[in-house]
Amino acid sequence: MVVAGSSEAQLLNSSCMKPKRPQDESMLIYIVLISVSLLTAFLNLLVIISISHFKQLHTPTNLLLLSLAVSDFFEGLLFFFQIMLIDGCWFLGDLTCTLYQYLAYIITSTSVGNMVLISIDRHVAICYPLHYSTQITQKKVKICVCLCWICSVIFETLILQDVLQEPGRFNSCVGQCVIVINYIAGVADVIFSFIAPITVIVVLYMRVFVVAVTQARAMRSHIATVTQRSVKVTAKKSELKAARTLGVVIVVFLMCLCPYYCVALTGQDNVMNASSFVICLYYFNACLNPVIYALFYPWFRKTIKLIVTLKILQPDSCETNIL
Repeated sequence: MVVAGSSEAQLLNSSCMKPKRPQDESMLIYIVLISVSLLTAFLNLLVIISISHFKQLHTPTNLLLLSLAVSDFFEGLLFFFQIMLIDGCWFLGDLTCTLYQYLAYIITSTSVGNMVLISIDRHVAICYPLHYSTQITQKKVKICVCLCWICSVIFETLILQDVLQEPGRFNSCVGQCVIVINYIAGVADVIFSFIAPITVIVVLYMRVFVVAVTQARAMRSHIATVTQRSVKVTAKKSELKAARTLGVVIVVFLMCLCPYYCVALTGQDNVMNASSFVICLYYFNACLNPVIYALFYPWFRKTIKLIVTLKILQPDSCETNIL
């Protein structure tokens, strides 16, 4: 993916030149990146199947994780096409290049939107626990997820309308895959796809962290209470654990996304291979999310065993007790 360059004149000076690497080094790079691409798609497919198949996992929070897994799955597939640009050249034609870039922009925007929704979900669950069940319902979450995807498609279509109307218009030679958007569209993309959502995520999770620490102290001081209150404490512990796990997901996401946009903001990202590392780092985040789930969510480890052993094909397997 390439984020805004502001001058066509700068682009015309660029050319498709493959960097000189030893053959063994190039082969190793290709093998590693292809493996990451396939692993990313496979792991996120496991998340998608797990949450979709088992009814016990049909919760508002997991529906948000499902949407994130779908976007991460497509990132894994798109990363496969990004691999050929490591050497700076694209051989699938201008139309395919434009389609690839368009989908990459949409998936990036949707991933950020999913992170915002997850932050809102955890904020309500931790800061307003008594209102969570009424404010955050499956129906509302489904509507928000659909709006997130639809808004991403509409927004990125407007941002890339010039490129979509004339694929390959910014290429100066055969084999380039370059997208340049005008200054206003570039500023809008950075604000609405990075600065604004990241600000919302950080502010909400800072409040979640403060409230979570306060609640954890309160639970420790009231650990020996009546049975009814103990049930409430257990519920709070569950919410706090979910907040901690999703907090890790968000922090890792920010660590992978920020370098990508920092390079974009320098204005030196007109040529694909100029930012190959940060682009690969961003795509690699999609592979890390399922790994985090496996480390922190026992239900995910259990569903993986059921999927790999094909036990989900058994009748009524969707009713299996996972939690």
